[in-house]
Amino acid sequence: MKKIKKLGTILGVKGFLCLASLIMIALSLVTYTGTITITPTIQFTIGATSDSWTVYVNDVNETRYLPGGFTEPPLNVGDPNTYAFQTVTDANQVCAIKIELTSAINNSKFSNFNITAKYWNGTAWDNETLYDAATGSTIKPYIDGLTPGDTGYLHQSTSTTRYYLIEVTYSYDLVDETDQVSVTFQYTPLPQNSF
Repeated sequence: MKKIKKLGTILGVKGFLCLASLIMIALSLVTYTGTITITPTIQFTIGATSDSWTVYVNDVNETRYLPGGFTEPPLNVGDPNTYAFQTVTDANQVCAIKIELTSAINNSKFSNFNITAKYWNGTAWDNETLYDAATGSTIKPYIDGLTPGDTGYLHQSTSTTRYYLIEVTYSYDLVDETDQVSVTFQYTPLPQNSF
């Protein structure tokens, strides 16, 4: 009680009324809130996850497909074994797809192992452009599977659905070994605001 009297003496009647008014204003401030609903969206769907190719000793510049082996499979959207992967973009973001091997091909057996991609144009598989980065316009002819860490990127624009096929041109012409070779392709979707 003494403290309030002391405060009243220091502030005076007008000061006390001002302090009371400020407290009332602070208590009556309006607060607004906003709520965000976050919906994760998947742009990438894997297709065939395994395949088996027969290659021959002294094959030179032969072509194989993932999936399909010797031939380009006709696309069946209901059958994931007819495409390597699918990418769907909406109107907000484009998508780059990074393609690489988990480890380089043994260059003591293969003299070349060049990786490119094709997309389904509605009636057939067409060559797709490979880029050297997730953004930018520098084109590369292929991903060199003999070079550790070599990568390539596909650029898919907004509001597009595309199915892709992997094409490999190889030469198995350095040895006459028939031991199986395992190759693992790795795809990484990278949503982008633009290229």
